[in-house]
Amino acid sequence: MQPVEISVVVPVFNEEENLPILIPKLTEVLAGLGISYEMIFVDDGSRDRSREILKEMASQYPFLRIIGLKENRGLSTALYAGMREARGEKIATLDSDLQNDPADIPRLLGYLDRYDMATGWRQKREDPWLKRISSKIANSIRNRLSGEEIKDSACTLRVFKRECVQKIPVFNGMHRFLSTLVKMEGYRIIEVPVFHHPRRFGKSKYNIRNRMVRSFIDLLGVRWMKRRRIDYEIEERI
Repeated sequence: MQPVEISVVVPVFNEEENLPILIPKLTEVLAGLGISYEMIFVDDGSRDRSREILKEMASQYPFLRIIGLKENRGLSTALYAGMREARGEKIATLDSDLQNDPADIPRLLGYLDRYDMATGWRQKREDPWLKRISSKIANSIRNRLSGEEIKDSACTLRVFKRECVQKIPVFNGMHRFLSTLVKMEGYRIIEVPVFHHPRRFGKSKYNIRNRMVRSFIDLLGVRWMKRRRIDYEIEERI
């Protein structure tokens, strides 16, 4: 099997209108890197034609792989399933709703000679005002309770070395805390400003209730893990 230098994992849930635009754009960016790559699209139990479209496009794009989950399990599960299947030494993740820009991947990739993970910071978000405010509040609460200084913990656009996610705890909701979980393993992380585009088709899968309430419960768990983790250095062996 030919080695793969970078795997791009893209979770999909009811994005039938976005996929025919995203896949050619992503392919163009990856082909321009001049390295071996694969694209792993994880269909998270879509109820529209997303999986059919992926299968149709797979015949045109030989580096496209499809993972179809039996039922909708959420963003964390879709990301984890894709990362487990990834063959690349480096992994990139991004949303399939066209709000993340594939053109940012090469720039994030350039940071991996100094860091282990480069994660996107949507400095200028193109979302409805209520979503922007809820995200700002959520980030503030996460940082205060977790002792972090992460500006945009929920941005899916990331590039990282495969080893970063080999031993992190896995749970539903972990996508909001991936940077913190990776830092807990001792890896170096940098946040980089990235483009963010308005949603053109479909609708957001999250609302205030599942963004605030569920993430707060997850935050308490992450805070507990940070405080209770085992951390030591061996001074000598005799």
